[in-house]
Amino acid sequence: MLTMTDHAASIVKDLTDRVTGTDTGGLRIATLDSDPTNYEVTMTPTPRGDDLVVENGGAHVFLEPVAATALADKQLDASVDDNGAVRFSIAAQV
Repeated sequence: MLTMTDHAASIVKDLTDRVTGTDTGGLRIATLDSDPTNYEVTMTPTPRGDDLVVENGGAHVFLEPVAATALADKQLDASVDDNGAVRFSIAAQV
């Protein structure tokens, strides 16, 4: 199952609080219909019915089924640049 670094969890939680304003919201990762090797990342107030939910420190990541399978052995990390832009990265679990 996809894991989140503590840093990613902190950033996801902060984004969720600001964008959705709910405790149940999270970052949703889904494959693109046009190219299942690329992902769409959105903030959403709740998971969809078939989403796998990953939680760390109150942060939620919702994975649609194809993305959940593709990212099962990966780890999500995140960083914020000097301008406040968030960048997510996915790498092999350590």
